[in-house]
Amino acid sequence: MFATKKFLAEVFGTFWLTFGGCGAAVLSAAQPDGGIGMLGVSLSFGLTALTMAYALGPLSGAHLNPAVTLGAAVAGRIAWPEAIPYMVAQLAGSVGATCLLAFIVSGTAGADIAGSTLAANGYGAHSPAGYSAATCFVAELVLSFFLVAIMLSVTRERRQAGTAPVAIGLALTLAHLISMPITNTSLNPARSTGPAVVLYALQQEWALHQLWMFWLAPMTGGLLAGWLVPWLFRTGDAPAARPCPSPCTRPCHNHAVASSNGSLS
Repeated sequence: MFATKKFLAEVFGTFWLTFGGCGAAVLSAAQPDGGIGMLGVSLSFGLTALTMAYALGPLSGAHLNPAVTLGAAVAGRIAWPEAIPYMVAQLAGSVGATCLLAFIVSGTAGADIAGSTLAANGYGAHSPAGYSAATCFVAELVLSFFLVAIMLSVTRERRQAGTAPVAIGLALTLAHLISMPITNTSLNPARSTGPAVVLYALQQEWALHQLWMFWLAPMTGGLLAGWLVPWLFRTGDAPAARPCPSPCTRPCHNHAVASSNGSLS
């Protein structure tokens, strides 16, 4: 039952991230009399991550992103058998959110759902500023690496739980501020899959054809982060202990070293 709740939490959380972020991009960013622009969209994605990290972090970890799930599995944060159900849940949340967004977009006179692109990600001719495929791939890989590395780092210890969502939300905001002109910012295969699938259903195939990049680059970044973060914080290279004084009185050198390694309280 607890596993089912975790997967439902990932559906719910990824729905909120996709609907909140892509909804802000499609519905609010381009308004001629007060559109929120790229800054507003970047903040919207960051706020969705921040709010869901607080709401769902204790339940599922609030991954909301297959790249984060892969990084967490590589880092040993979740069991490998859980990773695929997590990713399926994230995809379901993203597709559901994009379907709702498409329905809302259709509610205005002369609505062009496909023309809005539903905040889909792209490269080359479909990059907002016309960036090449190679440039887009590198940007997505590097930013995904940093995003997942930050998420894994700030959630290492329970005492960071109160502030970790803030760091995660700000990291996602910054990543969007950097890469929105490049790829419309993915960093999240689930977030990219929702718009691509719905556009395909509307006879717009380009987003689905380019979707490979927004799986390969973020997943590679997540994998690298999942390997690097545990290595960075590994404590096996701590200073060698000196003989304790007799009688040993805490805090002595040995106990201080052990405590810094997390071995003793």
